[in-house]
Amino acid sequence: MTCFPALTFLLRHPTFGAMLFDTGYSQHFFDATHRLPERLYRAITPPRLGEKESLHNQLDRDGIASHHIAAVMLSHLHGDHMGGLHDFPHSTILCSREGWNDLRAHSRFGALKRGLLPALLPADFEQRVQWIEDLSPVALSDAFAEFQTGYDLLGDGSMLAIALPGHAAGHYGLLFQASNGEQVFLIADAAWSSQALLDGIPPPGIVTSWLGDTPSYLATLARLQRLRQSDPALRIVPSHCEEHRPP
Repeated sequence: MTCFPALTFLLRHPTFGAMLFDTGYSQHFFDATHRLPERLYRAITPPRLGEKESLHNQLDRDGIASHHIAAVMLSHLHGDHMGGLHDFPHSTILCSREGWNDLRAHSRFGALKRGLLPALLPADFEQRVQWIEDLSPVALSDAFAEFQTGYDLLGDGSMLAIALPGHAAGHYGLLFQASNGEQVFLIADAAWSSQALLDGIPPPGIVTSWLGDTPSYLATLARLQRLRQSDPALRIVPSHCEEHRPP
């Protein structure tokens, strides 16, 4: 059986503090999929999570308490990207209103078919959420001109959420400059791996049409390919790529 990582990212802003890009799996995911029909989710894509491997435990091991996380940006609302959201009860939640509306528009089984697990959302979600679409828009240029608009997460231009449609409703990536000066673009599931991006190979059509919209996915993948070609120094990071898994 082939295993793929479910990557999450800790970002440190000099004034805003610590924030997360996605949360990965946690025990909450297993609780939410304990019974049918939700159990089908982990039967189809069976996750493996050690006792101390949840993001909450990894951060705690590094001396970072959950209340130190100022915000959690969700790239989208699939269970493998927001499975640990309950572990960060003090954080502002940044996500797409489009994704939220899509989740609410489906029945329990309909949401499950699209990889959505409403039980992973905290009860106070609507009180803590800040919609990406309501943030200040920034016109993109140069290599990013095809993506048209980014949304300024922190109001200082340091982190831009950029729509990457196709994989799921309200699917966003995050662009920022690392402390070493390297520009980084976290693209979540807009490409399965760095090699798939290089070769322009999407997941099987049955997967992209099941979870999202295949034509939009292919168009986004093509834009990312052109971006990679026009800006080779840019570090593009998919969320399930073994190449970017830490040692």
